[in-house]
Amino acid sequence: MVWPGLNAPILQGKELVQQKQLPPDTEREAKLLKIRDFMGVFRPVRLSPLERGWSGTKMHGRSVGPPDPVGLDTFEGFDTKVLEMKNVAVMDGNFGRKKRFSVVAFTGNKNGLAGYAIGKNPDGRAAIKRAKNKAGQKLLFIERYNQHTVLHDFFCQFGQTKIYVYKKPEGFGLVCHRAIRTMCEVIGIKDLYAKIEGSTNLQHIVKAFMIGVLRQKPYDAMAEDKQLFVVEQREENEDLPVVLAAPTRCRELKEIPSHENLDFRTYGFDGRIVLRRRNFVPFYTSLPSWQNHLLKTEFKRNSNEVKLRLFNDYDGMKSHLTAKHPECDQKYAAALHKKQLMEAAAANENE
Repeated sequence: MVWPGLNAPILQGKELVQQKQLPPDTEREAKLLKIRDFMGVFRPVRLSPLERGWSGTKMHGRSVGPPDPVGLDTFEGFDTKVLEMKNVAVMDGNFGRKKRFSVVAFTGNKNGLAGYAIGKNPDGRAAIKRAKNKAGQKLLFIERYNQHTVLHDFFCQFGQTKIYVYKKPEGFGLVCHRAIRTMCEVIGIKDLYAKIEGSTNLQHIVKAFMIGVLRQKPYDAMAEDKQLFVVEQREENEDLPVVLAAPTRCRELKEIPSHENLDFRTYGFDGRIVLRRRNFVPFYTSLPSWQNHLLKTEFKRNSNEVKLRLFNDYDGMKSHLTAKHPECDQKYAAALHKKQLMEAAAANENE
C-alpha cells in the first residue's frame, strides 16, 4: 500500500515536493472551541407569522425573494412565492429509482406583471432557484380593473379543474383557494372571489387561473362583439348606470333575437352556471308550531333593516312624512312630556 507523503514521495509535475512545517497557530484551540459550541446547539431560523407560508415548516406559500439578475437586467420590486414543493421519482435502467424535488414558483412585481415555472433538481434549494429563475423569464402582463380586481367575471378550466372568478369592489378582500390568493397577492389583485369545482390539483389550479386572467376581454372588445353598450351599475353609486364602452354601431331592439342571452355574468362564464347546493332545511319547518311562529312575528320581519335605513336617511325613526305628522316621530312623546313639564314649572313660578 502506497501512501503519498507517508511512505512515498509527493510529485508535482516532475518536481519533488518537500515536507514543510506550518507556523504555529495560537488561535487554533479557540477556533476549535468556537466550532464545537456552534455545532452543538442547532437553532432553526425563526420566521415571523406572515413569512411562514401556509402550514408551519413547509415551503408552500413562503417567499424566496426576486429572481437572479440576467446580465444587466435586475428584478427590482419582484417577489417569488413557492406554491408547491414535492418529491418525485423516475425509474432508470442504470441507477434505479432517481428521486428529485419538483417546485412550482410564482413571481411578480405586484403591479400586473407575473409568471410561473416548474423546476426540478435532486437538491431542494437548487430546485427552488431553478424554478424562481425560470419564472422570471416567463413574465406576462395581466390587466386589472382600477388596479385592484379583475376586469369582469370569467370562467376558466384546465383538465378537471373548473374555476369561477367574480369581480368584487374595493375592500372585499381575497376569498378563494390559498394558491389563488397567493397568486393574486403577487400579481397585485386585492379583491376577488373564486369558486373551484372538480379537481384541486395545485398545478391545474395555477394553469387554469393564468389562462382565465390572460383571456379577459377589454370592455371595448365586448362592446364590439355584442354590438351593444357595456353599462355598469354598482350599489356604492346608488345603482346609477355608468357606460364603460360603446360599439361603433349599436344594434336596435328589433335586431336582437329573443333567444339571445344578455346576462353579463353568463356571457363571462361562457354560458356555464355555478353549482349551487340546496341549503339544509331544518326539520321543524314542517311543524304547525313553526307556521304559528311565522304568523306571530310577520309584522316585525324586516324591522331591523327598516330601522337601519331610517336612521341612515333621516337620523332617527323618522320618514318623509315626519314634518307633516310630527306625532309619528319616535322622540315625539318624550319631547311632548318635557314640554308639559316646562310649562307646569313656568306656571308655578308665576303663581
